[in-house]
Amino acid sequence: MSQYNEFSGVYSLLLTPFNWDRTIDYKAYEEYVDWQASFKPQHLFAVCGSSEMMELTVEERIKCAGLAVKNSNGIPVYATANLAESFADQLEEMKNLEQQGVGGLVFVTKGMCDKPVELFDYLTDLASHTELPIILYEFPGLQPHMLDAQTYGKLAATGKIKGIKDTTCTMPKIEAKIAVQGDSNVLQANIPLLYDSYLKGARGVVATPTSCGAGLFVKMWDEFTKGDLEAARKTHQHIIALDNAIDSGFCASAKYLVSLQGVNMKWYTRGSHNLSPARLRSIEIWHDWAKEEGILEK
Repeated sequence: MSQYNEFSGVYSLLLTPFNWDRTIDYKAYEEYVDWQASFKPQHLFAVCGSSEMMELTVEERIKCAGLAVKNSNGIPVYATANLAESFADQLEEMKNLEQQGVGGLVFVTKGMCDKPVELFDYLTDLASHTELPIILYEFPGLQPHMLDAQTYGKLAATGKIKGIKDTTCTMPKIEAKIAVQGDSNVLQANIPLLYDSYLKGARGVVATPTSCGAGLFVKMWDEFTKGDLEAARKTHQHIIALDNAIDSGFCASAKYLVSLQGVNMKWYTRGSHNLSPARLRSIEIWHDWAKEEGILEK
């Protein structure tokens, strides 16, 4: 088996831009998706935590996924499909997302990770209703969310599950999943452990800073997979700086950084985020430094 496959690599998260009244700015969204696609990640991830998926209606989720497909320049778009309460509604949302042309579906663990047998049965049943590839997502918004390695190994062995967005954030737990990933892909969400996890066998990344700095992640992935480990290590240092720059006030902070890079996006969210003038200035200063150093160049 080749070490990497079509489901490996960088999954760039998509933010959701809002107008002042918190309606979705779909024009800005299309511009933003096109901009994200220009960095040429292997995948785009619409309807995710960074897109404030829990604050979006089902109609908004489906429309955003469709617009992402339309503006992705052929890059496969993945979207979370099982946020609804009832199983029947989840199947309906899956069907609607498929009709929008998404390349794959994402299943969150639904706060069921303390019931591994029940969770396995639920996920395999849900997966049996689609032919699309599936990525699992340990979404912290629905706890307990961390899937144990044994259950993940069983799910990966079915062949239906192509990867997992791992949010365990410790090397022992990351390595435990890598040990059982088989043909699937452990995709890392933790920024400090990203380089270390690549060395141990993780096969990609799905992390919040990809929403505003996808170029860095593509650069690091290309360097690492080509065997230039020292270059990848140094790029990881720049990613750490980016992560720290947007950590406070995410995802408003990421939206503001995107706007500084030329996309017509306001930093409004449907959450309680509020960027003070000082916080805005901090992001501006970091952006100016990163631009002067060539860090944010494509």
